[in-house]
Amino acid sequence: MRTHLAAALSTVALATGTLLGAPAADAHAADYPISEFDVTIGNTYTRGLIEWHDRSVIVSGEHKSVSSADIPSCRATRAYTLDTHDGQLGDELSPNVVCGSSARFFMTVPADVPGGAAVVRICLTDGSHTPLRCARYGR
Repeated sequence: MRTHLAAALSTVALATGTLLGAPAADAHAADYPISEFDVTIGNTYTRGLIEWHDRSVIVSGEHKSVSSADIPSCRATRAYTLDTHDGQLGDELSPNVVCGSSARFFMTVPADVPGGAAVVRICLTDGSHTPLRCARYGR
């Protein structure tokens, strides 16, 4: 009897320790909210996700240009982080420009204040990085 009781208690202790030590399955989603963005002009666009962190945001997605005729027809994405008073905290330009194609991008935009960015402004730009259309997304 004593052997069975000890084995049962060991099993319960092991299971409890495993469960208590394991991170929650949805901790990532709860810790870092995610917003979708979409800035479209005709058949060109930038679309994707904003992942909100405490001192930065991660902006990832795809941008598309339908014409490769010249620089103004090319597209890129620029993201700005803003504080609660619309003061700019940081900005980042996508690492690629597309002309007559589409491409995925990923960038980390700084927001080095307690709590991070309150707003992210996403812009679809031309090939010389002039903003064509922008949209604001709040946390």
